[in-house]
Amino acid sequence: MELKTLLLSLAALPFTKSETVLGVYIFHRHGDRTPKSLAPVNLTALGADQVFQSGNYYRNRYVSSDASSPIVGLSNDIAVPTQLSVTSPADSVLQSSALAFLQGIYPPAGTVGVSLLANNSEVQAPLGGYQYIPVTTSSTASTSSNAENNEWLQGGSGCGNSVVSSNNYFLSPEYTSALDQTRSFYSNLLPVISGVFSSAQATFKNAYTIFDYVNVGTIHNQTIPSSDLLTNDTLKELRLLADTHEWNLAYNASDPIRAVAGATLAAQIVQQLNTTLTGKGKTPIGIQFGAYASFMSFFGLAQLQTVSADFTGVVDYASSIVFELVTNASSVSSTSYPSVDDVSVRFLMANGSAAQNTPVAYPLFGRGEVLLPWTTFAEEMNKFAIGDTAAWCTACGNTTGICAGSAAPTSDDGSAAASTTTSGNGISLPVAGVIGALVTLVVILGVEGVVYALAGLKLVKKSTLAAGAAGAGVMSTAEAGGSKA
Repeated sequence: MELKTLLLSLAALPFTKSETVLGVYIFHRHGDRTPKSLAPVNLTALGADQVFQSGNYYRNRYVSSDASSPIVGLSNDIAVPTQLSVTSPADSVLQSSALAFLQGIYPPAGTVGVSLLANNSEVQAPLGGYQYIPVTTSSTASTSSNAENNEWLQGGSGCGNSVVSSNNYFLSPEYTSALDQTRSFYSNLLPVISGVFSSAQATFKNAYTIFDYVNVGTIHNQTIPSSDLLTNDTLKELRLLADTHEWNLAYNASDPIRAVAGATLAAQIVQQLNTTLTGKGKTPIGIQFGAYASFMSFFGLAQLQTVSADFTGVVDYASSIVFELVTNASSVSSTSYPSVDDVSVRFLMANGSAAQNTPVAYPLFGRGEVLLPWTTFAEEMNKFAIGDTAAWCTACGNTTGICAGSAAPTSDDGSAAASTTTSGNGISLPVAGVIGALVTLVVILGVEGVVYALAGLKLVKKSTLAAGAAGAGVMSTAEAGGSKA
């Protein structure tokens, strides 16, 4: 993803001098890692440094005593666990990234963290006062568990209708056209990728995993087989095809349940910022590490693709989006906290580590302004947010597991509550999911066999792909895990 000259005049406008930052929510991608096609995937030293440097940037922006936009009431040098809410799915790459990022936010305390004991002796935590900030492993994160060891992870979200919706893309004319038109492009790359991908797997079906494998190689490998084939134009085409493939799996305007990861993330953002407001700043920082597909899903739901087509691309390693809760109230403290009418929200994005790519403000929801009143922001987000189990179960069409006893909330007269999440085109997410499921069943019964026969596709487990077994087919979305990382 390459965000270049978007709204330069708008983004360059200075923030109000009297503005006070009440809190922030940061959603962050992991740093550089090993390729997804060679599991288990691990965070690299480069990746750890990328997220650490990003954390250091946000420390200088919000946390340190001389921060450029200090968060009111936040401890500067010693981390107070109750002031931070940090979550990540159970994934080693994302968890490790979160830990490295937090060391940038709150580095070892040094002499500031020395404790004096009753006998007048001094003691310091190991590693120069290393600060142990808890990272909650959340099963409700917008990214599924073990995300980095799956090529396409929608299924890991557990959302049945979302899996169906994403699979619809593989039956679309757009997909079959791209599959046919790029056959020779991918087959010509076999001398580069044949160690992992068979000739049957070297197609647009695996656009992201092929790009990912080559991209990691160009970063880390001093020698690459047939590297002369990897011209600048070829590398650019690999990236563009991967972007197209992933965007269409992560978001579809007419089938919003496909973007369930973004809808879940939206609810978590609003809930955390609201907690900051209602708690009068007791927990002013929310941080979540997650997958690139969650970024893409949210971008689509928030209409950022109308700002620029660049928002339809896969974000770079260590990218982050930030939601700043700000006010122009003259005096802010726990005893003198502004009302919601005096609070606004600003959205910013850094494509790549914020240390090298300063976050830039962009307008959300198809609006022209980058600063929205809190009530407007919350109202727009809640149009597509999925924030509780009952709503999630209804939207996803799930009836087993945690959904076995769930039902949509009802009003006093027994009718469905009015808070049902809707898409931008007025279709509720539950209804859109059901429509998508029914349409898919009809389409699959009628044409799936024809599509698979013409495309020469088979289903293969990820272990087969990683082994690169000759003659193996491509991977079905439904076999994989939750949103991509």
